[in-house]
Formats: sequence, C-alpha cells, structure tokens
Amino acid sequence: MLSAVSTGSAPKALGPYSQAIRAGEFLFISGQVPIDPATGNLVEGDIRDQTRRALQNIGAILSAAGTSFQQVVRTTVYLADLSDFAAMNEVYATFFTSPQPARSTIQAARLPRDARVEIDVIAFLG
Repeated sequence: MLSAVSTGSAPKALGPYSQAIRAGEFLFISGQVPIDPATGNLVEGDIRDQTRRALQNIGAILSAAGTSFQQVVRTTVYLADLSDFAAMNEVYATFFTSPQPARSTIQAARLPRDARVEIDVIAFLG
C-alpha cells in the first residue's frame, strides 16, 4: 500500500511529485533543497546554512510520517561543488547518530533553484 506524506513545515513539491511516499515499512523522501518553507525562498548563506535547512526540511517530513532521523537507512547527497564536501559533512554529522545511514555523495551539474545541496533519504519504519 502506498500513501503520500506531506507537511506545511517543509517546502511544497515544486512539480508533480510528493514530499514523501510511504511504501509498506519504508518512507521515501524526495530530494530536499534548502528552501525555507515559511517564505518559499532559497536560504542564503554558505553550504553549512544550506545543508542545515535541507536537513531541517527532511526532519519535518520524517516527523509528519511519525519517525525521525534515527530510522533513516540511506541518503543521497547532491552537491553543486564537491569541494563543499567537508563543510557539508560537518553539518550532516550533527543530524545522525550511530549507526549512520548508508550514503552516496554526488557532484551534480546543476541543482533546482541553483541550490548548493540537495538531499534525499529512505527511512525504515518497521
């Protein structure tokens, strides 16, 4: 059984997709860029500020699904510039406890709204 999960505490989907989909015991959260849900604007600042906002958006969606970062099993991080990896990683590490989820980090040619970072996650709800 599939069901959509959404919250006003994270940015609305910018196209024909859901903030998240629950599929059985898994939650698939669409890529989140650092948009402030209150204003709809991209967060100004460096990669640390943008990473923090993207993860806060993910946290809001996790909460709407009745779960938390502790249940995240997989993430994909897309960076506009891979030289931002160390700074992104500093902030990223503050959101996850042991065992940290599996992760891939990819440099993307361009991200939505020219963000510096986009992150998607998969959480296990079982």
